[in-house]
Amino acid sequence: MLFKYSIEPHLTSAEFVDVLHRSTLAERRPVDRPELIQSMLENASVIVTARYAGRLVGVSRAITDFVYCTYLSDLAVDEAYQRRGIGRELIRQTHLAAGLQTSLVLLAAPKARTYYGHIGMIAHDSCWYIPRTSPEKPENVQPERG
Repeated sequence: MLFKYSIEPHLTSAEFVDVLHRSTLAERRPVDRPELIQSMLENASVIVTARYAGRLVGVSRAITDFVYCTYLSDLAVDEAYQRRGIGRELIRQTHLAAGLQTSLVLLAAPKARTYYGHIGMIAHDSCWYIPRTSPEKPENVQPERG
């Protein structure tokens, strides 16, 4: 099978949501909030797609400064097309677009934890994060002290 990889900064939210569902990544993305999905796409630095006969079968979405760090926030491949090197190539194309001088980092989805080591990525044991909160309930926001 011949897959076509492209940088698609104007990927539609409908196509993005569709491939999220077909990859199971929709379980952990706000697919029921079209305004958030649209903003996620508009504010991404790099969006790389994989298509087969015009159909979107994979996508990566990253945020980068293009000089030091690239955060790969989404990697989704249609389950029917997995194990064909699409994820590996999406990561490679994303890193090329962001610049190989950047460190590419990501948080693995639970079902994909073993995948990244399999393709040669290095595990890091020191990830720290602050969980997202609803804009209506900013319970993790601390008052300024001055």
